[in-house]
Amino acid sequence: MTQVSLTNLIAGARAGLLVSFPTDTVPALAAIPEKAGLIFAAKQRSQDKPLILMAASAEDLWLYVKGSEKEYKVWQELAEKYWPGGLTLVLPASDRLPKVMNPIDPTTIGIRVPNSAIAQTILAQTGPLATTSANFSGQPPLQTIAEIEAQFPKVLTLAMTEYQSEILGIGVPSTVAKWTGINWQILRPGAIKLDISSDNQI
Repeated sequence: MTQVSLTNLIAGARAGLLVSFPTDTVPALAAIPEKAGLIFAAKQRSQDKPLILMAASAEDLWLYVKGSEKEYKVWQELAEKYWPGGLTLVLPASDRLPKVMNPIDPTTIGIRVPNSAIAQTILAQTGPLATTSANFSGQPPLQTIAEIEAQFPKVLTLAMTEYQSEILGIGVPSTVAKWTGINWQILRPGAIKLDISSDNQI
C-alpha cells in the first residue's frame, strides 16, 4: 500500500522519490527534475517523449525557459489568459533545465500551472516537478488511485482522504502548444480550446 499523507508525499518528492497526485486534467506521475529518469523507467517511456515541468505559479517556471523580451511578453500574455489550467506551453529551455527532462532535445521544455488546489499545494512546497500522466507509455491515462497503485506499486500516491473536497480532473490531458519563434503550433489538442489570435504572435 503506497497511499500517503500530503506531508509524506511532499517529503518523498523532495527526497527524490516518484509520487502521484491529482491535477485538473489527469493524475500526474511526478519527480524532481533531476530525478526525471525515474519517470521514464517507471512508464517504460521512450526518451524522445519529453516530460512537462509543472509548478504552482508561472513565476516558478520562467527561469527554465529563455527567449527575447518580445517572446517573453507573448508567452506571459498567453499564460495569464489560460493558467492555471489545462494548457502546456513548449518553449526554448534555459540552461537551468536538467537534460534528463528531455533527453533527445534538451533545447525545449513543456511548462504548465495546473488549476488544482491540491496539485498547487504540493508544487508550492516541492518546487517545479517533472510530470506526465500516470500510465504505462502508449496506454490511456489512469484515473483512480486503485489503478495507479496496481500499475505503480512503488510510487507514493496521495491518499484519497487528503482531497475529498477536491474536484478530480476532467480526464482529458492538457492542450500542448509549441512556440515556433513567431507563432504557436498545436502539438496536441486537449483540455483547452486555444484561441491563437494575432496578438499571440510576433
